[in-house]
Formats: sequence, C-alpha cells, structure tokens
Amino acid sequence: MAWFLVVLAGIFEMAWSTAMKLSQGFTKPFWVGAMIVSLLASCGFLVVASKHLPLSLAYPVWTGIGAVGSIVVGTTCFHEQLSLGTWIFVVFLVIGIVGIQITSNH
Repeated sequence: MAWFLVVLAGIFEMAWSTAMKLSQGFTKPFWVGAMIVSLLASCGFLVVASKHLPLSLAYPVWTGIGAVGSIVVGTTCFHEQLSLGTWIFVVFLVIGIVGIQITSNH
C-alpha cells in the first residue's frame, strides 16, 4: 500500500509540473489552482507513504516518477525535443527507480 501511495504521489508530482507549464507563468488562474491542488496532493501522499517506508527510498522514487512523467508529458504534449543521449539517461533513471523498489525490503 505504501508503494502505491508513492506512485500516486509521483503522478500528482507530474500533474503539478504540467499544470505549472499550462499556467503560462501563473497567468491562468485555473491552471494555478490545479497546480496548487496537485502539489498538495503529491506532498500529502508522500507524507503518508513515508510513515511506512524509509524516506531514503520513498523520496527518490517519488522524484523519479515525477521527473520521468514530466519528461514524457513534455515530449508528447508540448512537443519538447530531447536528444538520444538524454533519452538514454531517462532509461537509466527508470532502471534506478525500479531497482530501488524491487531491492528494498518494504
């Protein structure tokens, strides 16, 4: 259950960064609100998960999910371009996230 909460927190991490982009410099009130709600949800789920998982495991997985998710959203929705080298390191990031989860005793 705790890992599910970390994943959920990571999804909201991705949502708030996407809403931040859509707020166009905090000029679009709806997206500013969505950003704030998503940020609070992300932090809230991480706090609850951290009661059951060591922060040294939960935090890097949370940030990694948010980072990889934001990269995917940026490239697919906002047509941002990344080099092949960058994609290779994104794959390493995913391997690290999965590795942390499967090698932990939690």
